[in-house]
Amino acid sequence: MGIAATVGTRIFPITTLAALTLAACGGGGGGGFTPGTFAIGGALSGLAAGQTVVLANGGADLLTLSTNGAYTFKTAVTSGGSYSVSVSTPPTGQTCTVANASGSNVMANVTNANVTCAGASKYAYVVNNGDKTLSAYSINAQGELVSLGVSTATGTSPQSVNADPSGRYLYVANFGDNTVSQYTIGLDGALQPMTAPTVATGTGPNAVAIDPTGSYAYVLNESDRTLAQYTIGSGGALTAMTTATVPTGIQPRAVTIDAAGKNVYVSNQSDRTVSQYSLGTTGALTALNPPTVASGALPSGIAVDPAGLYAYVANYSDGSVSQYSVGSGGSLTPQSASTVTTGTNPIYVAVDPSGANAYVANYVNGARGTLSQFKIGSGGGLTPMAIPTVNAGTGPVWMAIDPAAQNAYVANMNSNTVSQYAIGADGSLTPLSTPTVATGTKPFAIAIVN
Repeated sequence: MGIAATVGTRIFPITTLAALTLAACGGGGGGGFTPGTFAIGGALSGLAAGQTVVLANGGADLLTLSTNGAYTFKTAVTSGGSYSVSVSTPPTGQTCTVANASGSNVMANVTNANVTCAGASKYAYVVNNGDKTLSAYSINAQGELVSLGVSTATGTSPQSVNADPSGRYLYVANFGDNTVSQYTIGLDGALQPMTAPTVATGTGPNAVAIDPTGSYAYVLNESDRTLAQYTIGSGGALTAMTTATVPTGIQPRAVTIDAAGKNVYVSNQSDRTVSQYSLGTTGALTALNPPTVASGALPSGIAVDPAGLYAYVANYSDGSVSQYSVGSGGSLTPQSASTVTTGTNPIYVAVDPSGANAYVANYVNGARGTLSQFKIGSGGGLTPMAIPTVNAGTGPVWMAIDPAAQNAYVANMNSNTVSQYAIGADGSLTPLSTPTVATGTKPFAIAIVN
């Protein structure tokens, strides 16, 4: 009949007692874990369809997940050991947090290291030329800017602001003291100056462009007619390249990089040209042949469509946008209709991420500004929408569109506001229920950060 043993007031066969002892010491994961070890896991929720997330336990044991539900790391933890679950690679466009992420003296299976994913938070930053500050906002579900209640100091006469593609670093060109301010962006949107809060550049910096990989930055210097070249370090700090600058035309005003990171274009106001460069594998710029193409009078804003097929330049003094096709080598060629008419004093041009629509901010000196709305045709030509213009604030100078192409924002220099719009299915702009938000003094530029 076998040997029996007493546990409390009940009698069990020795084999049953051994099983009870084993269960008390671990090995209950059912997945092949050895006695004296415990499984580490939890549940994943909120992961968007088609996305993956990579989790790590202790930074070494990696687990890739593509569906929501329960998960367990392959490697168990020995009795009395510790665990630390983190998100090694987040899903595109989402952020993920871990509840009960770590523990020590593990004496049972861990089943509550739960991972929750959600759409990435969005923030907006407005550079205020008049009071040398950055205004910071979160963006709510309705697309409205909500002030974070803080302003951050910049250098003297800040002209533009831009963020790297990862949304971790922010840069401001300070025209008055020939520097670029550099910041890290916290998960809550708060800005923190880097260890080196500024980096020197050329004379009169007025714009910053970041390549799509986040590896290189270019600062346009209006007064000395140069484009300064930098590498972006692992912590976001800028370091001048061996060839620190390349020449531009006279009074360079705006700079843009195509979405593929192959070409860079600069509008030069005083000589009515666009400088064009190829972007090499090391980030260094090389002038194309020809190095410039003609534009209209006082070219200002410049944009390239997401496919890199067409380029547009706002000509401030002649009320037009120049239209170009982009050749296989990056050179611009005027389209058959070389210009399209806009409102008065067009100063900025933007193309939405879908590549279907283009918008032009018309400064309208001395009066309320407007936005011209265009559809982009199959050959790149601009055609006014059914409602060709919408109102902006006073002195619109910069426009930003969120990456999802749902909302557009315009910095109004003379009314100290940002106008905010919804982008309809047909591409037309409609003011949000809160049509404007307050900024600092003389907002010059705005950046949207995911």
